[in-house]
Amino acid sequence: MKTVINELTEVRKDVHKYQSEDELLSFEHILEDVRLTLSDNLIAAHATISSEINVSEITFSRRKLRTIVYNLINNAIKYKSAERQPGIIVSTNKEKDFIIISVKDNGIGIDESKFNAIFSKYYRLENGIEGSGIGLYLVKEIVTNAGGKVVVKSQLGKGTEFQIYLKTE
Repeated sequence: MKTVINELTEVRKDVHKYQSEDELLSFEHILEDVRLTLSDNLIAAHATISSEINVSEITFSRRKLRTIVYNLINNAIKYKSAERQPGIIVSTNKEKDFIIISVKDNGIGIDESKFNAIFSKYYRLENGIEGSGIGLYLVKEIVTNAGGKVVVKSQLGKGTEFQIYLKTE
């Protein structure tokens, strides 16, 4: 596990060396790619993903957008509530100069006092749940470096919503 974390850290350091190109992407295709990648996890958790795509075309790096969507959906699956079937809603909207990607779940929720800490490198909300603690760190780095922001809304025991604000051109 330590080797994987070290390798990911080294890859992250090289990010500026290998800048990825922005391109016009179909959000539905990115979402479907992530859904297929996580299909075993979704099936095992009996989780459902529904979508409300109001903005389909996004100009962004394919790899980076996929990383954002993958990490948020993967966390929604991991931090599911034992009390109900996991439901994830992914939506896109436009607001002024931003495209907002929202990933909302009905999982265990996050205490408001942890909202800043969850974006720290290697921070883990629950040590009993598999993960390296870099997923949300990467999401925040990608979004911030692109001139956007990440907003967290959550209630313990009810669920969490991550809103990703990506600048439009």
